[in-house]
Amino acid sequence: SGVSFISSTWLFIMSSDDIYYSGKYYDEYYEYRHVTLPRDLAKKISKTKLMSEEEWRSIGVRQSVGWVHYMIHKPEPHILLFRRKKTD
Repeated sequence: SGVSFISSTWLFIMSSDDIYYSGKYYDEYYEYRHVTLPRDLAKKISKTKLMSEEEWRSIGVRQSVGWVHYMIHKPEPHILLFRRKKTD
C-alpha cells in the first residue's frame, strides 16, 4: 500500500478489506459506528483533525450518506468514530 499527494488531496492505495466496520449502536438522537483502520494507514492521517466526508472516503472508508466523523479517541486514533442523526 502507498500514499500519493495529488492536488491537495491524499490518495491512499489500499484494499478496503483491511478496514473494519463495527455494527451500529444508538442513543436517543444518533446512530453510531466505529471504523478501525489498519495501523499503517492510520499513521498517515491527522490525529488532531476531524475528517470531512471527502477525506474519509479518499482513504477507503465506505459508508452510506450522512455519517460524520465526530470525535477522535486519542488513545486509539486508528479507530474513527462516526455518527448520524436518527431518522425515525
